Amino acid sequence: MSEIAVCGKICAMSTRSDPSALRWLIGAELANFRRQAALKPQDVLDATGISKSKLSSMENGRYQQHPDDIAKILNFYGVEQRDIDRLASLAGSSEGRTWWAPWSHIVPDWVKTFVGLEGLAATEFVFEPMVLPGLLQTEEYAQAITESTGFVRRDHSERFVSFRLARAKRLTEPEPLELHAVVGEAALRLAVGTPEVRQAQYAHLLELAKRPNITVQVLRPEDGPHTAGTGQFVVLDFAQAQSIAYTEHLDGAVYVQDQDDVRTYKMAAENVQSVALSANKSATLIKNLINGS
Repeated sequence: MSEIAVCGKICAMSTRSDPSALRWLIGAELANFRRQAALKPQDVLDATGISKSKLSSMENGRYQQHPDDIAKILNFYGVEQRDIDRLASLAGSSEGRTWWAPWSHIVPDWVKTFVGLEGLAATEFVFEPMVLPGLLQTEEYAQAITESTGFVRRDHSERFVSFRLARAKRLTEPEPLELHAVVGEAALRLAVGTPEVRQAQYAHLLELAKRPNITVQVLRPEDGPHTAGTGQFVVLDFAQAQSIAYTEHLDGAVYVQDQDDVRTYKMAAENVQSVALSANKSATLIKNLINGS
């Protein structure tokens, strides 16, 4: 497959550019292929002449990976030609301006990586048991929750909310993100802002759920146990790269790249979807919250 064809496919899945996120995806696959081949950096140096420091930079996505270097390494690993062509072509398209650049001074590095990857993704599954996902929040709701958490400086609060809203536009772009969200009933009932803010948020959820690219399900305690437990997580799928899973903690995040581990998260996503209320019943529950019943 030609470089232009592959670039066209990955660029078509999103109107958002993020060279650093694309380099990160390429690097994650390079590292996975090396581990699968049970090779050490010294083995790569001996066979290809690519130094340990350069290999480390390629696997970390710290600098742009050159297609020739990628092809040389992956040929040594014994990777199938289709994967070599795919990653080499992606490396040739990792240019452009990062979409979140206007907010770079207020967004933590671990968040930059995630929103960059999200901007490149074709589909996203998110499970949020306690807080509504950022992609689904109204401006007033986002403002209230940002101010209440204290993680963002007061003088940065307004800019951070504008960043959240810019991120949410990924759902309404010409080539929108396909989003499937399962939220806990506790997230809907969380006392964020005023009652009016919450009512407007419920109405916003119902409007978003009407879009063909968005599915919202609600998970209630009475729906029973599920394999997702109590933890938030996200699975991102890409048109021309391997899927990743992601989960947050208080001041950082864990990115799951091993494909066996990612499949475990996908199984948890399927299970929690089967346990939660259907999209239609979830919409009825949200309507009842608006009506006060």
